[in-house]
Amino acid sequence: MRLLALRVWLRQLLVMTAKELRQLVRDRALFLYTVYIFTANIVIAAGGAAGELHDVRTIVHDGDHSAASRELTYLFQPPYFRLAGEVARPAEGLDMLDRGRAMVLLDIPHGFEQTLQEGQSAAPVQLLVDTSQANIGYLASSYAARIAAGMGQAWTERRLARAGAANEPLPRIADEIRVWSNPDLNERWFVTISELLTMMTVACILLPAAAMVREKERGTIEQLLVSPLSPLQVMLAKVAAMMLVMLAGTAVALFGIMQPIYHVPIKGSVALFFALTALYAFTNAGLGLAAATFARNSAQVGLLVLLMVMPIVTLSGTWTPLESMPTWLRNAMVVSPLRHFIDIAYGILLRGAGVRLLWDSILWTAALGAALFALGLVRFRRQFA
Repeated sequence: MRLLALRVWLRQLLVMTAKELRQLVRDRALFLYTVYIFTANIVIAAGGAAGELHDVRTIVHDGDHSAASRELTYLFQPPYFRLAGEVARPAEGLDMLDRGRAMVLLDIPHGFEQTLQEGQSAAPVQLLVDTSQANIGYLASSYAARIAAGMGQAWTERRLARAGAANEPLPRIADEIRVWSNPDLNERWFVTISELLTMMTVACILLPAAAMVREKERGTIEQLLVSPLSPLQVMLAKVAAMMLVMLAGTAVALFGIMQPIYHVPIKGSVALFFALTALYAFTNAGLGLAAATFARNSAQVGLLVLLMVMPIVTLSGTWTPLESMPTWLRNAMVVSPLRHFIDIAYGILLRGAGVRLLWDSILWTAALGAALFALGLVRFRRQFA
């Protein structure tokens, strides 16, 4: 009898899950949104503005007109800088920066070469940077400092050579950089994975919440509860449908967009990645269903989802490093499922990590999923008991 009851229970769950999938397909807006976030959205994100220095418009005021000033000027070359012209006065350059026609003004004063040749003091050069875009502006100033330091070292070596000290060993630090996981520093790998995780988070919360509220608005939730279905079956069906949608969407994004177009690697276990993706979908679906119990209509659930998604996405480490946040905020975000799934996704895809390295993130995700689903179930029973 128990085995027969279990079969009936599972068959009911299967039928309800199929019903949820059909409802998603029939809802054209949500269905098209789901298709979009796993396809075109990833392509758009990868082709958007990069966070690295590239062809920064640079103007020069050369007050020295010497070989040394020309040497420094032509060190600002592509792909990082692009010389956009020369101005007769520094004020003209400042005006171009204010108008957004250039981002960097290199101001070389009169006597620059003579100061270098004398070698008695540092040769000052002024670099003015428009930091309206703070990250690019910081990179531009850092790259310019490295260019100036390289030129200064070259002049020092030539001066020593003229003095006959070229063969004497000079103190130096050998800097050997070894880049792991992403040796080519391909930013599109980071951007596409981050966008996938962001959109998964939004969809995992929004879609089950919208499905639950739709049942309330149409009055079908009462029909489900008077049928031979338990509240657990109703919620599990919505979660199971969401997990299947997320697995299918992730497969399309990974094998249809990210790998063939941007060559994003999968260094770890594919089966482990999809198993933990299902766990992450379960965790966020529980959060969405819990939110749906506080909303009466689609507008309210949309606002609640927005209220939850924004801090989760912006503060979990997807786009902003956790190390740059205050300690109390980093500790508070331990309750965000995305924070732990970031370690899982990047660990499996780029580093080839396994369960032995990711066990703590897996346990946190599972614990949060169980707690959120239990919260949603308790709220659901109280509303319709």
